[in-house]
Amino acid sequence: MSEDNRKVVIELKDVCRDFKVGDEVVHALRGVSFKIYEGEFVTIQGTSGSGKSTLLNQIGCLDTPTSGEYYLDGVSVRKMGSNQRAKLRNRKIGFIFQNYNLLAKTTAVENVELPLMYNAKVKPKERRQRAIKALIEVGLGDRLEHKSNQMSGGQMQRVAIARALVNDPTIILADEATGNLDTRTSFEMLVLFQKLYNEGHTIIFVTHNPEIAQYSSRNIFLRDGQVQADTINHNILNAEEALAKLPKKD
Repeated sequence: MSEDNRKVVIELKDVCRDFKVGDEVVHALRGVSFKIYEGEFVTIQGTSGSGKSTLLNQIGCLDTPTSGEYYLDGVSVRKMGSNQRAKLRNRKIGFIFQNYNLLAKTTAVENVELPLMYNAKVKPKERRQRAIKALIEVGLGDRLEHKSNQMSGGQMQRVAIARALVNDPTIILADEATGNLDTRTSFEMLVLFQKLYNEGHTIIFVTHNPEIAQYSSRNIFLRDGQVQADTINHNILNAEEALAKLPKKD
């Protein structure tokens, strides 16, 4: 499909974000512009201080630009109030964090149900059914009633991915989602992300690990608050093949 025919799910137009620190103004983002199309798997890279976290907050509707425009699924975000942004965020974005952000004393199903609790149209029975379906999709059908302290890091991250999927979001936003995992578990997660990508999900994966870009369809590299490079990956490596070559855990 040509670019002109693909649906734009994210569009940044000359986005700047300034912060006042004491008497100084820090220019965290300096005129960032790009489009992300439906069904892309995009990695966003950059060293510490490059603007990755600030950009993530813009894309995730946690913050708004100082100037420029950000459109999520065709909706302008900059002029929204915090409540409007929260509703848009809950409806359109599934978040996956490095530290999982699971509720410690609740089961896998209860954690995955959480985003649906903010949607009055979804009744408790449907909420549970959708949570179970999402957990089965990420390979945790046998861990529905397990709590966080009964699961490994990889299992907790799978719960976090199921929670991100349960609302059927426009985009899945992953923030260093393999950062706390060992090599083998990281590749198990990459296999899952590639599966979601192949099913047509739009994924934005913010990472400091350049290796992950080899498994995505596109890579945006930030430096000093600007897009330094934006490249299409014409040779996407297969995470499943890479996983098969790794030594098995004891």
